Amino acid sequence: MSDLHFIAQAAAGVPEIVRRVEPGDLGAPTPCAEYDVRKLINHLLFWGPSLEGAARKESVPPPAASEDDVDLTGGDWSAELQAQTTRLVAAWSEPAAWEGTTYMGGATELPAAMVGGMVAGELVVHGWDLARATDQHPRWDDDLLERLAAQVAATAEQGRAMGVYGPEVPVPADAPPLDRVLGLTGRDPSWKPA
Repeated sequence: MSDLHFIAQAAAGVPEIVRRVEPGDLGAPTPCAEYDVRKLINHLLFWGPSLEGAARKESVPPPAASEDDVDLTGGDWSAELQAQTTRLVAAWSEPAAWEGTTYMGGATELPAAMVGGMVAGELVVHGWDLARATDQHPRWDDDLLERLAAQVAATAEQGRAMGVYGPEVPVPADAPPLDRVLGLTGRDPSWKPA
């Protein structure tokens, strides 16, 4: 799979997951312990412009002072999150997005390919979080998940040190690639809402 299709395949299904989130789901817990559905959507809306800007080598600060300042009460957050996902895919579908270095909302330069992998991880892992919290069952291509599992394995310790990932949840070595990705990011692949 080429870089140009990596984000598009990671995003496949995410708009449908978002469309199926009902207003009554916003207080539901997610597999990401620090977020309920509302806070997870806030997180995605908060960081989306920065991740999109990273594809264009632009340091785009988040749109609010904190994730908690994103307001879901006005407007159509579902349509905005779907549109943001579409823009993110388009930005990362350009060859230049994957070359050299880029920024993620700050002044620190990072390898563009590493940031692209992080964007793919955000889409798959948080897409799964939203889906699981709202009793949906998304599927991603195994080739994408194998690539993502290798990417996450290479950066998992750094992610834990930064507080991005929780403690690893052990899964069998022969577990499906999605389960390996989830375990590396601190999620229990068998998590279900209470």
